[in-house]
Amino acid sequence: MFAMEPTKARLIQSKYEGSPVKQTLAALLAATGALAFGYTIGYSSPAIPDMIKHGVLTVPESPVFGSLMTVGALVGGPLGGWFVEKNGRKMTILFASFPFILGWLAIAYQLSNSYTYLYGGRLLTGVASGMITVCVPVYIAEISSKAYRGVLGTLTQLLITIGILAVYVLGSYIGWSGLALIGALSGIFIIIGAFFLPESPHWLLKQGKKAEAIESLKALRDAHMDVGEECRDIEEGIDVKESVPLSEFLKPELFKPLLIIVFIMFFQQFSGINAVMFYTVNIFEKAVPSLAHSATIGIGVVQVIGTFVAAQLMDRAGRRKLLIFSGLTMAISLFGMAYYFHYEAAWIADGMKTSWLPVISLMLFVIGFSLGWGPIPMLVMSEILPVRVKGTASAIAIFSNWSFAFAVTLSFIPAQMLIGPSLVFCIFGAACFISVCFVLRFLPETKGKSLEDIELFFLGKSPITPIV
Repeated sequence: MFAMEPTKARLIQSKYEGSPVKQTLAALLAATGALAFGYTIGYSSPAIPDMIKHGVLTVPESPVFGSLMTVGALVGGPLGGWFVEKNGRKMTILFASFPFILGWLAIAYQLSNSYTYLYGGRLLTGVASGMITVCVPVYIAEISSKAYRGVLGTLTQLLITIGILAVYVLGSYIGWSGLALIGALSGIFIIIGAFFLPESPHWLLKQGKKAEAIESLKALRDAHMDVGEECRDIEEGIDVKESVPLSEFLKPELFKPLLIIVFIMFFQQFSGINAVMFYTVNIFEKAVPSLAHSATIGIGVVQVIGTFVAAQLMDRAGRRKLLIFSGLTMAISLFGMAYYFHYEAAWIADGMKTSWLPVISLMLFVIGFSLGWGPIPMLVMSEILPVRVKGTASAIAIFSNWSFAFAVTLSFIPAQMLIGPSLVFCIFGAACFISVCFVLRFLPETKGKSLEDIELFFLGKSPITPIV
């Protein structure tokens, strides 16, 4: 998508590489928040059946408990966007740990046997999750040199999938209350990690704290590096006195990248990821009943492996190629799911009690999602949104993402009752195919580009030019 004059390409590629060890350590410490977020997502899968078994929840109440995390995240996203600009990236990550800890403790102890603590706790963990999805990708993008930003940017999604896998495995041995106590520990890990994090140099420069920004860069780069030039390049793209009213978002250089990322979030959720994962246990119980639980854990393993592979490919293949491959793979797998549900009744009538088609389709879908549409949207969000409005713009994008997730989750069951699961999965498949067309037409390739050059591109002032 971007081309560059050869001489400039060589110059830019040689600057600000820095230490991969220091950047990776900082990114991993920040991504403990993503680990806690993934644990929160996966918790309901093993916990709700155990809660129902022990009379903590009834079957009609279980969807309410599960969905409250999404409602909390709708609050946490804008809160995180405000906090990340007001108090910094590091402090936002630290602050997000407290609703995690309080929420998990409220669930674990369920004081007075009241639903207030269960529901309130789930809501608080959702608020923390919404904050994490805003601040962690932004922080990692801003502390990473462009040579490592792609692979480090995928750590957010990688740690999310590890958190999901962890709760799946632990749920085989530990009850719902014990799982909640472990969730509280994840909040403590965030606090410990945050104390060792340097603040984002971009945010410090935006606050006019140049000396502190230089110290932050020194902590993130090689000891022998002169970080002054990198600091000046970052500073050139930031007006420390600039105030950005909401009317500024109507300008093309702000509106265009924000609109692109909102559509990216739309396609991520309307790929049907939540709906497909909702069917996991049901599909495996029908297709391979003796291996249903093991196969569910296998899905978690596939997610982790797929995201890890995506991290290795991110700065080789680029964002666009991975999204295109991912979207096509998901579309094919979803049409396979649609085919299965269309003929499911006939197959059962013919005595076919086992079918590997949904299992293969589900595995293919998870692989496709993990390679592209899982890790890349948050990475792209952190890359293409301008620094001076990144907190507010990221909050809008995350709010949109959670709104789309809520809409899909809320409408999925009524939609399948109205038009049938086969047609529902066809719609998801079509959305994945359209997402590929959108990426081809509108999303610039950000691989190997500095945040400043990406911002200048949308301003129409960059030496980087789009390939038609």
